[in-house]
Amino acid sequence: MNLIIAEKPSVAVSYAKALNVTARKSGYFEGNGYIITWCIGHLAGLANAESYSENYKKWSLADLPIIPDNWQYVISEGKNKQFEVVKKLMNDKRVTEVINACDAGREGELIFRLVYEKAGCTKPIKRLWISSMEEKAIVEGFNNLRDGADYDSLYQSALCRSKADWLIGINATRLFTKLYNKKLNVGRVQTPTLAMLAERGAKISGFVKEKYYNVKLNDIAVSEKFTEQAEAENVKTSCNGQKAVVTSVKREKKTVNPPKLYDLTSLQREANRLYGFTAQQSLDYAQSLYEMRCITYPRTDSRYLTEDMSDTVKAVITALIDNLPEFEGIAGFKGNLNRVIYNVKVTDHHAIIPTAEVATAKLDELPDGERKILLLIANKLLCATSDKQEYEAVTAVIECGGNSFTAKGKTVISDGWKSIERLIKGDSKDETDEAEETTLDLTEGQSLENTVCAIAEQYTKPPKAFTEDTLLSAMERAAIEETAENTERCGLGTPATRAGIIEKLIKSGFVRREKKSLVVTAEGAELISLMPDVLKSAQLTADWENGLAQIADGTLDPVKFMSEIEELTRAVITEGKSNVNPDKVAKYEPKGAAIGKCPRCQANVHETPKAYSCACGFTLWKNNKFFENAKKPFTKEIAAALLKDGKVALDGLYSQKTSKTYSAVVCLEDKGKYINFKLEFPKKA
Repeated sequence: MNLIIAEKPSVAVSYAKALNVTARKSGYFEGNGYIITWCIGHLAGLANAESYSENYKKWSLADLPIIPDNWQYVISEGKNKQFEVVKKLMNDKRVTEVINACDAGREGELIFRLVYEKAGCTKPIKRLWISSMEEKAIVEGFNNLRDGADYDSLYQSALCRSKADWLIGINATRLFTKLYNKKLNVGRVQTPTLAMLAERGAKISGFVKEKYYNVKLNDIAVSEKFTEQAEAENVKTSCNGQKAVVTSVKREKKTVNPPKLYDLTSLQREANRLYGFTAQQSLDYAQSLYEMRCITYPRTDSRYLTEDMSDTVKAVITALIDNLPEFEGIAGFKGNLNRVIYNVKVTDHHAIIPTAEVATAKLDELPDGERKILLLIANKLLCATSDKQEYEAVTAVIECGGNSFTAKGKTVISDGWKSIERLIKGDSKDETDEAEETTLDLTEGQSLENTVCAIAEQYTKPPKAFTEDTLLSAMERAAIEETAENTERCGLGTPATRAGIIEKLIKSGFVRREKKSLVVTAEGAELISLMPDVLKSAQLTADWENGLAQIADGTLDPVKFMSEIEELTRAVITEGKSNVNPDKVAKYEPKGAAIGKCPRCQANVHETPKAYSCACGFTLWKNNKFFENAKKPFTKEIAAALLKDGKVALDGLYSQKTSKTYSAVVCLEDKGKYINFKLEFPKKA
């Protein structure tokens, strides 16, 4: 019997349906020669620093760098029950082969392998590698399983990425937190992304606008820029009411090629421009559509399809036109697939397109977010396989009073793919659109009598704040010049992780949203000011991704890669300690009284106006819900007792259920991310 491991329960349901596995058990399906179970995302991961030594519970500069000799793995919090199900099934005597059916990519490989190793499984591995959740694609994928060993190098690449992020994140976060007595989260992708936002913020705040002038002639032509108003006035005076002559007219036939298909980043960017969706929202909507089998795998960085998909894509195009009322006007459209097929440009997955499921799915019942994303993807497929837009560009030079003016026009000859794009975008414009059509009816040698001139006063503009659209583009292109041509992924993060990085920066308080703009906060700018250049530069990520790509294709030894990361970690520690900013240390020096030791790192916990907190991030908020509901002030004395003993006996606690007071022992329960309080009651004699 074969055991199939899916990445998520919803995917396991799709596998079960496609393979006719009908018996539902506790944590798995069984039948038709298969057992199908699932992870819940990352079931297992790297252990925290404290797992390697009790000493690491206390954050100390003397212990840095922390570099494990033998890496340890733990089951993710709250996921033990499902892990035990998977482990038991992996070691079931009936199971002769394990099929890795997690997402077909680097992280999917890591999710499966860590569980496989943590469960102590040694059974043969097969690999499912598909890009669509349609039943036909699933069945075909299971009929063409690959040998798990073919992906050993991909696993090593994923494992090195995970370990490298751990080393930099753990060590740099502890280093700068201890140096400056303030929780300063550092990450290999997060920090250079924040640096880009901080740099843009500094340019905007430091921008000094400058006035300049143009002279417009007959409201069709414009002069060069003048920095002095007197220059513009002279031109206006010398030309107003005079005769002007068209000295040249240049006409050029131009074309605008159809766009490429979507990868995840380009989909997120366009959804942000058109609908204001955040990158995370677009990813969530796309993932939902994927699990509904309406689109192909969304976490892709390819914008092309493969040759063997031709017949499927033709059927999808027909289904879109027949089933989506937005496209009724292009009935009979077939599409030119040569524009989107490019085998060499397809890596783990092909571009995002709708699936044949759109022929039967109840698309009018989709939630608004999912429907908008599906329409974008459908429209992009139709545009990408349509004809070029053709237009004539006209540039005329007009001479008057010894001055030159330039006029420009554009006449559309054939709208091509642009007419299809308007089916979704309507007449709405964004900054990526070409200039609108403007007729310019001028001929060379033509005279213009009694010209009218006017001065236009304008100002230089500061750089625009990043939106999620433009930040995603900047992340994608960061350090691209330093990234090898054959590198599968370049820039900061991957298509699948960039949205999470943005959300993490916002949740951490380093960045805030202002309408569509992303603006670095004072705290974010402060953090960047403390970071060494190596951690702020996208060059680090470019170097890593080059190395990880080489590990994945088997040309770089993972041991060599990790030794270089360890060397980098030591260098960051040395540089950080050597370049401490004393003014910043003084600024972050705790102001409140120390009331006890932090249970996480053993440093002092200080009282602040709103909390009792430690530099490592451990915080007991004074206005927490437990004490508010119990109508008990969370005093310094109570907090000190909880820090010392982990519990405190209290009287006069209010019960909202009975409206009476009671006595109990309140226990501190530190979950890592969250801090809870639970009650213990004395046993009755």
